[in-house]
Amino acid sequence: MTDFAGRHVIVTGASSGIGLATARLLVARGAKVSMIARRAEVLAERVDEMGARNAAAFAADVGDRAKLEDAIAAAVHKFGPVYGLFANAGLAGNFAPATDYPSDLFEKILKVNLTSVFWAMQAVLPAMIEAKSGSILITGSMASKRGMAMNPAYVASKHGVLGLSRAIAVEMAPHNVRCNCIIPGFIETPAFDLIPEEQKGKIEGRVPQRRMGSADELAEVAVFMLSPAASHVTAQDWAVDGGTLETLEV
Repeated sequence: MTDFAGRHVIVTGASSGIGLATARLLVARGAKVSMIARRAEVLAERVDEMGARNAAAFAADVGDRAKLEDAIAAAVHKFGPVYGLFANAGLAGNFAPATDYPSDLFEKILKVNLTSVFWAMQAVLPAMIEAKSGSILITGSMASKRGMAMNPAYVASKHGVLGLSRAIAVEMAPHNVRCNCIIPGFIETPAFDLIPEEQKGKIEGRVPQRRMGSADELAEVAVFMLSPAASHVTAQDWAVDGGTLETLEV
């Protein structure tokens, strides 16, 4: 069942889009949810809007290891040991030719999208191993499975999190700790509001279902993968993309 029965789940990138939708659904399914994001005021507003005792905000930039670890420690202090981690925070990066791509931006994207996920894992895994129970889910991308021109940092980071999820899944399987990767397709999030309507139409035309997905649709899959209902599911990647990934060249 996807009833979390008071289990503590941490969600990063929780102030909007996929992270917020998943946090809301986790709360509705009975989880105690610690929401981490950079924007303290926005994050606090989202928690207030939810009006739930079992949700709390912990502002931190996941790219800052000390602040991320402090936020996780504060979350554990409030809600107890962590059963689930949804490592969702990430940056898209800039589009530029590989020969001109700024090295400092490359390093920043890798730190936020990949290294911070490993930091978060290191913070929560000891307690999961001790409890012999835990579930980790990482937000990947279609760029985890396919190449993409002009954005080497993003593609490298998203290939990286898929590999990381598989490595951790295999190592943690004897401890009954699972790790999986969710692959969003074209999902309607605040970022898509900035896209001109004619471009949105072109994007929808690339999806076999002829529409973009919603954050709520992705959240349903994310919550299932985090939940005890998926107790025999680990080392997997699950695309929520309306069939788009299968239409892209390898």
